[in-house]
Amino acid sequence: MNITQLAESDGRVVREYEYTDNLVIAADLGPSVADANVDVVAGTAIVVTGDGDDESQIEIELPDGDAEVFMKNGVLTIELEEEL
Repeated sequence: MNITQLAESDGRVVREYEYTDNLVIAADLGPSVADANVDVVAGTAIVVTGDGDDESQIEIELPDGDAEVFMKNGVLTIELEEEL
């Protein structure tokens, strides 16, 4: 899934902020994923929510480059440094 698909799948709010030296993508995944875990593996952000039978996983393809990905209060934030 890419960022556009994430936004369109169920009306989630996804915004991109472009600065002079980096790009920030923020996606509000909702309060039900407030305690999600996120890892980056080979250009893919893997977001895991819940546990046991309630566990679900979203895989998001990331743009090329070094990405820093984290979750806080149900908001997924992806920071990418622009290559000069």
